[in-house]
Amino acid sequence: MRIAWLLSAVSALYFEISEKDKKCFIEELPEDTQMTGKYLVQLFDKQTKEWKETAPGFGMHVDVSDPRDKAVLSRAYGSQGRFTFTSHHPGEHKICLAGNSTNWSSSGRLRVHLDLQIGEDREGYKEIAEKEKLSELQLRVRQLLDQVNQIQKEQNFQRSREVKFRKTSENTNAKVFWWAAVQILILVGAGMWQMTHLKGFFEAKKLV
Repeated sequence: MRIAWLLSAVSALYFEISEKDKKCFIEELPEDTQMTGKYLVQLFDKQTKEWKETAPGFGMHVDVSDPRDKAVLSRAYGSQGRFTFTSHHPGEHKICLAGNSTNWSSSGRLRVHLDLQIGEDREGYKEIAEKEKLSELQLRVRQLLDQVNQIQKEQNFQRSREVKFRKTSENTNAKVFWWAAVQILILVGAGMWQMTHLKGFFEAKKLV
């Protein structure tokens, strides 16, 4: 039952790691965008051949870096947790998870259930409603406004990517054009030099 809240998410996934492993994911985010992550860790029991809850004191360390390779989040959590961060620069963000406990053997295997979601999740909106004392209708309007803002951010982000791609394509095409022009000039120059050399050779041999 502990993982029901996590597995109900459509985008939920899981992966397996060992004690010294670190698993990283790349998420491309627009600027000023919040991402929420939920995870749950299970430990493989060799005797029962089943995945069970981790021992007390077990934890996970979450590291997030932005496109400029600067740390956005670096924090230790428990065996089940929720983390959030906000992007300050558009582009690829690296999200890494690793175990940080010494309460289990190096031969142990971990299964990490993970759900990454852009924007506030259900729990986040519940906290907002309680803090700001919003009615159900007000909360729904808040969610719709956030969704509209997120769509605008995505559109602006995609537009900036298109502009960047267009500039890259134009620069590449310009380089190809000038390289072809240089090759043509080299071939023409080599041909003229050969003709001049052959003409001088024939004149020296009095063949012409």
